[in-house]
Amino acid sequence: MVETSSIEAVPRVWTVGALVLAVADVLAARFGSCTVRGELSGFSRAASGHCYFTLKDADGAQATLRCAMFRRAAGLLDFAPRDGLKVEVRGRVAVYEPRGELQFVVEAMRMLGAGSLYEQFLALKAKLEAEGLFELARKRSLPRYPQCIGVVSSLGAAALHDVLTTLARRAPQVRVVVYPSLVQGADAPAALVDALALAGWRREVDTLILARGGGSLEDLWAFNDERVVRAVAATPIPLVCGVGHETDVTLADFAADLRAPTPTAAAELAAPAAAELLAALQGLARSLIRGVERRLGAQAQRLDRVAPRLGQPAARIAAQSRRLDRLASRLAAAAVQTRHARGVVLQAQGGRLVRAVHERIATSRHRLVTLDARLRALDPQRVVERGYSVVQAATGELLTDPRQLAAGQELQLTMARGVAEVRLATVRTRE
Repeated sequence: MVETSSIEAVPRVWTVGALVLAVADVLAARFGSCTVRGELSGFSRAASGHCYFTLKDADGAQATLRCAMFRRAAGLLDFAPRDGLKVEVRGRVAVYEPRGELQFVVEAMRMLGAGSLYEQFLALKAKLEAEGLFELARKRSLPRYPQCIGVVSSLGAAALHDVLTTLARRAPQVRVVVYPSLVQGADAPAALVDALALAGWRREVDTLILARGGGSLEDLWAFNDERVVRAVAATPIPLVCGVGHETDVTLADFAADLRAPTPTAAAELAAPAAAELLAALQGLARSLIRGVERRLGAQAQRLDRVAPRLGQPAARIAAQSRRLDRLASRLAAAAVQTRHARGVVLQAQGGRLVRAVHERIATSRHRLVTLDARLRALDPQRVVERGYSVVQAATGELLTDPRQLAAGQELQLTMARGVAEVRLATVRTRE
């Protein structure tokens, strides 16, 4: 009996590195050199001079390709790459071994034009700039010593953590109020507008910080939304915009009162460091102490100069006492002399007054006698005593003209010794 045995095929087991190298070899063989067209996003330049970015389809498709452009190739560029530009890159497909990621190593880049998002960015920027929304005259200065700072950001964002950490370290005396909001996505613009409106309505902070970390043009697009930009410009509270990294620029930066390159820098601009304030106070205190010391020294020197003029206090007091005694004696003598002089004047004035009174009485008496004589001469009774009579009507009316009389009229005659009542017989007048 013969026994047979079968040999089973054993599958090959790859190490991670070997598999990555194998895939890289396949890609290099298949795509050794190719040209790709797309839109730049998330462009950054490292300190080494190498450039890293993402290439995406300009028509809005979701596919993206991570790219690396080394310093030698980047030095040959004749333009400044930025997010939103349409470019055509030539290079090779490779695998980044440490992370096993597919990447495109760019050996040359040519600019084609601006992408759709960047075109929207420029169009809206031109529109708002024409309305005067970005004018420097609208910018307000930040409070120099804020007591409370508001932060508009996402509660889970690293930018909020950076701002809070910086404020806690730099200005622990400042109170912080957070107004939570989405900072990315389709709902982010409305949330940012509501958060800014809430901060402006409550008016509980002195300064606002609008914060978000860096990202691509798409990631930061909420801060290019027209509603958000207008809300930033309209907020009644001075606002610092700390969105993205140093190379990121949004329309909210132009509308804000102050732009910060990073959220951390925004926190540093919004609040002065407590250590700096304490140092300034100490400097003022030292200046005040030196000023007081100089003033005291000057007054002490002045006192030293004046002291010899004072002499012995007892002698000065005695001299002043003698002077006061002399003045008192002169005052008493002057009072007596003044009283005597006033008495002489009063006596003279009294004599003149008595004489004037007597003269006035004599003049008035003489005038009275004259007036009495004139009055007696004009007395009607004296006229009647000389043989005349006064004719009056029965009503008592005095009659002086014959035309006032009529025959048969009753009259009253007043004479020196009495009154006669008569009836008139006839009347004759002188023509």
